[in-house]
Amino acid sequence: MSVELTPADYPLSINRPDLLTTPTGRALSDITMSAVVAGEVTNEDLRVRPETLVLQGQIAESVGRRQLGENCRRAAEMTAIPDEEVLAMYNALRPRASTGAQLEEMAARLEGTYDAATCAALVREAAQVYAARNLLAEED
Repeated sequence: MSVELTPADYPLSINRPDLLTTPTGRALSDITMSAVVAGEVTNEDLRVRPETLVLQGQIAESVGRRQLGENCRRAAEMTAIPDEEVLAMYNALRPRASTGAQLEEMAARLEGTYDAATCAALVREAAQVYAARNLLAEED
């Protein structure tokens, strides 16, 4: 999706609903209370698409919010990661919960299994900071 967005496009749901669809391909306008009551809307219809998060990040960066843009790109990558694994990663990233090798293994899995290079870079950065601050778990 190569669309140049500006702050005028925010919020997308009002100013650019043509860009928003559900993971099942439904238009945003199809998600109505009557469709929910009729059983036409599934849980998958209520999940965010990675493309939507990338668009939100693009708007954030257009107003100088680089870090928020990066967060949106990481979130877009994370949509492909099963919820259980996200929770395990969250726990593994707590100070002293993982060794440097375990964090590198996590980063490699993010890149290799989920094509999540931005998330992998964050894990590697955390490992470096934890090492510098003596916050890594002890090696067995």
